[in-house]
Amino acid sequence: MDIAALARTLRTAARRTNQRRLLVLAGPRDADLDAAFDAVAGADAPDDEVAFVTAREGFRFERVRPKHAGNLLGTTRTVVVCDAHEEFSPNVVGRLAGVVDGGGLFVLLTPPLDSWSETDGSFEESLAVPPFSRADVGGRFRARLAETLRTHPGVAVADLESGTVERDGADGGAAAGDEDVAIGDTDDADDTADADGRGHGRRPPTPPRTHSFPRAAYEACLTADQSRALSTLERLRGDGEAVVVEADRGRGKSSAAGLAAGSLAAAGKDVLVTAPGYGNAREAFVRSSALLAETGSLESHDEEAHVVRAVDSGRVRFAGAPTAATLPEDPDVVLVDEAAALPVRLLSSFLDAPSVGFFTTVHGYEGAGRGFSVRFRDRLAESDLSATDVRMDDPIRYARGDPVESWSFRALLLDARPAVDPLVADATPASTEYRALSKDELAGDDHLLHEAFGLLVLAHYRTEPDDLARLLDAPNLSVRALTHEGHVVSVALLAREGGLDAETRRSMYEGARVRGNMLPDVFTSQLRDEDAAVPVGYRVVRIATHHAARSSGLGSKLLAAIRAEKAAAAEGVDYLGVGYGATPELLDFWADNGYGTVHLSTTRNDTSGEYSALMLDPLTDAGRELRDRHAEWFLGRLSGVLADPLRDADPDVVRAAVRACGAVPPVDLSDREWRIVVGASFGPGMYVTAPDAFRRLALRALNDDDPPCTPGEERLLVRKVLQGRPWPDVADELGYHSPRNAMKALGDAYGSVVERYGADVDAAASERLRFEEK
Repeated sequence: MDIAALARTLRTAARRTNQRRLLVLAGPRDADLDAAFDAVAGADAPDDEVAFVTAREGFRFERVRPKHAGNLLGTTRTVVVCDAHEEFSPNVVGRLAGVVDGGGLFVLLTPPLDSWSETDGSFEESLAVPPFSRADVGGRFRARLAETLRTHPGVAVADLESGTVERDGADGGAAAGDEDVAIGDTDDADDTADADGRGHGRRPPTPPRTHSFPRAAYEACLTADQSRALSTLERLRGDGEAVVVEADRGRGKSSAAGLAAGSLAAAGKDVLVTAPGYGNAREAFVRSSALLAETGSLESHDEEAHVVRAVDSGRVRFAGAPTAATLPEDPDVVLVDEAAALPVRLLSSFLDAPSVGFFTTVHGYEGAGRGFSVRFRDRLAESDLSATDVRMDDPIRYARGDPVESWSFRALLLDARPAVDPLVADATPASTEYRALSKDELAGDDHLLHEAFGLLVLAHYRTEPDDLARLLDAPNLSVRALTHEGHVVSVALLAREGGLDAETRRSMYEGARVRGNMLPDVFTSQLRDEDAAVPVGYRVVRIATHHAARSSGLGSKLLAAIRAEKAAAAEGVDYLGVGYGATPELLDFWADNGYGTVHLSTTRNDTSGEYSALMLDPLTDAGRELRDRHAEWFLGRLSGVLADPLRDADPDVVRAAVRACGAVPPVDLSDREWRIVVGASFGPGMYVTAPDAFRRLALRALNDDDPPCTPGEERLLVRKVLQGRPWPDVADELGYHSPRNAMKALGDAYGSVVERYGADVDAAASERLRFEEK
């Protein structure tokens, strides 16, 4: 078996079509690595265009550890060798599949395919979360991966143990039978491709006849799609415009964003670029800086500060999404790269910008949450901005129909979608069936897997290939669903947590991180409850209902069915739980389904910008004891954290979180405190005389099922009394004419509070009577 000749044949086919080919070398690790050097030699690529992604050291080629494979995103190589023996994960494949250039070769080193599903690795070890062991981890994802490698076009498989070539992969993947497969001479490689293998004779697109952006920007475009997108982005020169650019990975949308940003800066615009991280947006800054330099408009490029300045006061600057959502320094234009990886709340904040461009990956490892295409589209349509859509389909680095791209989509389910709308649009709680979808059932039914995983993708702003493997193989995860006429219409991913032994609980209490037990970990390590990991719980990791059947009660039915199942479970489940980025709507949803607030995080999520809420729904006495003590502790510490780390929390989030808490804070004011509160409410007193008394009453008022205050008064209680914000800021935010008006409103609010909670208190009643008799 001549691996160099096989690689040479694949490279010839790849260059002829300007596509890529995938070569699988299946065998023991040392044999795989030796064969990889033969493959690189046969591929005839310069050393600096070859990358080995492996935990092993000692290569003359560029070597990147698998856990750092993301460093190659945005770059290209002619040959990428991926070692799947150690530190391998599905995310590594997702990252590397787009790095290989057109005409190049992706080499995957695997254990023998027949036994790959039984092979241990560091990723599989990571799935063995306590109390489970490695023996509990499945091999379904690896079996699925092996099956796709054996059947997908453009994939060659060489079995190093038997010395045979199972498939040659050069002509679309037909089976080769054995090592006698014809290995043709490759010296006559097709020369219609460009010298760097990218263009494959593709002519650069012609700039539009009329354009406002510099001609150099259009001359930098590599495809007609990119040129058309850039032309559409010219709309952002004026106010009131929104442009949505959709593309799969590798279509050049980030480059288009950079060319647009540079063009706008050259025209004097202040352009704010945001993304989940600067690394996602770096290409936009490289492109904008290069364009300004070419047109003589570049003043400076500060890479460390992430700012590109143009000579006529225009600039391109970066801010992380939570900060950018506040529109700092009033930008003229906002460009949101990898918009699909951001939650809807943040995306909606950008609609207040004068003009905004959204660049979103349709399928891809960076984040393909359908929240953008499903939920956010409604808000964009309702905004004051005029929206224009443009889609980019032509790949930049390789030709359409590339088999490596289509294989990665298939293997990693990057194109997973829920059922089409007409199949589930008339679903109701009465028409659906509750089902436990086993891992074997999901692995054996590709249609079912696509529908279930497609909905889970919809539920979260970022879903990665690793999540597919966890779904199929992690022993702590399980799937529950509602189906309508056989189609998944609502789905929940559950994680078993707790039930940990004393030694594990002790180590967690002392600072060790215990994977796969998010709620017990927070309760134990942060909230100092060493017994919190004794009860067994199931956390709802994600829940989603098909957008065509939303607001029909399906999510609530699914949660009720899960509760009934777990309450009757022989294994003994003590509680259900959930943790998520808190919004008023989500807090109300979970409270309506029986979950009570036990914690608000004191730091915002870096991507979503939300404070996280933890909520529990107890099923047993042990679960109720856990919920009750943490609900009581939550209310006890809330005044303190609202005055410091949660001082900027949304008052409606605070209102909803307190109301959803199962505990009731006591009203234990002294007679003197009651007199001070009554004096401030009905007389000349001031609340600053005894602020703690006012805080305790505020918490009780917010917690009441029959609130004594209006929603506006409750926001005033949160902002001023609990968060201690300055009067001018409170008056401005809540719409009072002046701080004095806000002060009067606070007195009126406490008048209602006194009537509710002080009517039977002698000190309060007598003090109030003094003022009412005057």
